[in-house]
Amino acid sequence: MDKADESVRFGVIGLNHFHIYMQVDALIDAGGHLVSFYAAEQHLMEEFAKRYPDASAAADERVILEDPSILLVASAAIPNERAPLGVQVMNHGKDFMVDKAGVTDLEQLAEVRRVQAQTGRIYSIYYAERFDSRATVRAGELVQAGAIGRVLQTVGLGPHQLNEPSRPAWFFERDKYAGILADIASHQADQFLYFTGSREAEVVASHVANYSHPNHPEFEDFGEAMFAGDGGTGFVRLDWYTPDGLSTWGDGRLFVLGTDGYIEIRKYCDIAGRPGGEHLFLVDNSETRYIDCQEAPLPYASQLMYDVLNRTGTAMGQEHCFLASELALKAQAQAKRTNLPVP
Repeated sequence: MDKADESVRFGVIGLNHFHIYMQVDALIDAGGHLVSFYAAEQHLMEEFAKRYPDASAAADERVILEDPSILLVASAAIPNERAPLGVQVMNHGKDFMVDKAGVTDLEQLAEVRRVQAQTGRIYSIYYAERFDSRATVRAGELVQAGAIGRVLQTVGLGPHQLNEPSRPAWFFERDKYAGILADIASHQADQFLYFTGSREAEVVASHVANYSHPNHPEFEDFGEAMFAGDGGTGFVRLDWYTPDGLSTWGDGRLFVLGTDGYIEIRKYCDIAGRPGGEHLFLVDNSETRYIDCQEAPLPYASQLMYDVLNRTGTAMGQEHCFLASELALKAQAQAKRTNLPVP
């Protein structure tokens, strides 16, 4: 019998990126029960406790890892610490839900794959640009229903606002954040695989640059990549150049080209157009249509908890999760780099 109505007790280890609040809220909204949390940084513990006063502050991560009632651990630790933590979590018999980038180099990925296969636990990377985007979820439903025919290509744009004074030191250190493609492009790699249905894929070309931040020589403020899979192709462009005049942190966009039409998603804003986010435009052989997706459901967290209880893979296939990371990491590793700022 399915255990769909049973509450999943979960813990949190690592609070270094604000995405942890999105992860926790998604799990709670889906019926999960936050038990305890831990971070090495006291100020982050204090901030988290204010938002979730009913959860217990753990003295160290072992309290959470060794609690047999906790089935799932969520994390948004410093990126290069996430995979080693995930290995610990899986070796303690628990499933892992981690912010992207879920791994920061190919060696980490190989170890995570090995331990996941050995333990049978779930290693789920929270690709928020799909899982937390109602318009993207709705686009997936339309594509699966055949609204634009067979998908041929995706184009994913991931512009971000830097807000440099608010960023911690690790944000600009290559060994910790892994590079713009390893980090942000994992979102676009996930969407490319999902919409094209590709189960095998490779990096065709990639490029990174630091055009105007010489005070952070290890930082990359621009990146682009091309993917080719057995179900279609994909292009990605990422940057940290969102100007202050935009109403939100970035005009994230996704284009899905099919044989019988195309979809454009304006995830976070429709510049000089409709207010708010979650905008979807669909063009097919009979009409051009706008779809407001602000009320569309977000099923990922509920599906993940179902998977935790029933040992299924409804939220995201495990190999899909890893392949998205592999593409982003390989794009980063082979990227040509523009080393000097462009005048």
